Amino acid sequence: MPLLYYLVLRPFSLLPSWILYGISNGLFFVVYHLVGYRKAVVRANLQNSFPELSAKKRLDIEREFFVHFCDLIVESVKAFSISEFELDRRFTHRNPEIFQKFFDKGQHVTLVGGHNGNWELFAVSVARHLPHQPLALFTPLNNKFMNNKIMQSRSKFGLWMKSYEEAKQIVKDESKPVTFIFGSDQCPKHFQKPYFTEFLNQETAVQFGTEKFSRDNNTPVIYGFIHKVKRGYYEMEYKLVCENPGELQVGMISEMHTRMLEGDIKNEPSYWLWTHKRWKRKRKDFDVNKEELKSVA
Repeated sequence: MPLLYYLVLRPFSLLPSWILYGISNGLFFVVYHLVGYRKAVVRANLQNSFPELSAKKRLDIEREFFVHFCDLIVESVKAFSISEFELDRRFTHRNPEIFQKFFDKGQHVTLVGGHNGNWELFAVSVARHLPHQPLALFTPLNNKFMNNKIMQSRSKFGLWMKSYEEAKQIVKDESKPVTFIFGSDQCPKHFQKPYFTEFLNQETAVQFGTEKFSRDNNTPVIYGFIHKVKRGYYEMEYKLVCENPGELQVGMISEMHTRMLEGDIKNEPSYWLWTHKRWKRKRKDFDVNKEELKSVA
């Protein structure tokens, strides 16, 4: 793995963007037409999510997604060496001032979003735009070398990357306001107790970690969505979900940020991570081993 990084990934990341997007064009032909990487998964996800659309429209979204997916690959490699100037030019934050009043009060914040646009560039850029210290919840990779390199890349401009347990301790000990960043659109692990709702026309298990953390620590919840402005350029938009989590019924926070994500995906369907097997676990998968499930209370 070190050889792959130093001989391929790192030199590759130093190439100018016009060359990288040329490589992405070629990669699209290989990934989509020759290999057909997860094409069946993407096609099934789109058909189940948008049954009201024509087959042609879904095919257009599918092709646009794979073009974006290949761009995402080369852009993520570029993130290993991207400069602050280039990063600020390519990834902007539309309304970070939404955090300011909570920062002025000394309040920690919970930020939730999904895998849309380019979340790698968001991770690299976020500390340059928020008043809070950003902290991303992170599950370490099995490969220690690549785990360290990815952590270095994402955190080089100030992002903290911690486990859920570390975050729980930091919220108690850290005097400077922290924004705790959660991804909500991945399939929950079998031992987690999710929140069930309908999402993109399907019964969906939603990770409950965002809501539990915000309730336990009384943190306002903000939702973020990464818009793709054009090839190579992204913009993060923030929306307030709630200021006082404890005042809402259990499940409402999960419902609200899920509806926000669903609406944004419907508006920009080509840039969400359709290759992910989002719906591989059903309600029965969580009901079988109830004694193993974590409490949501």
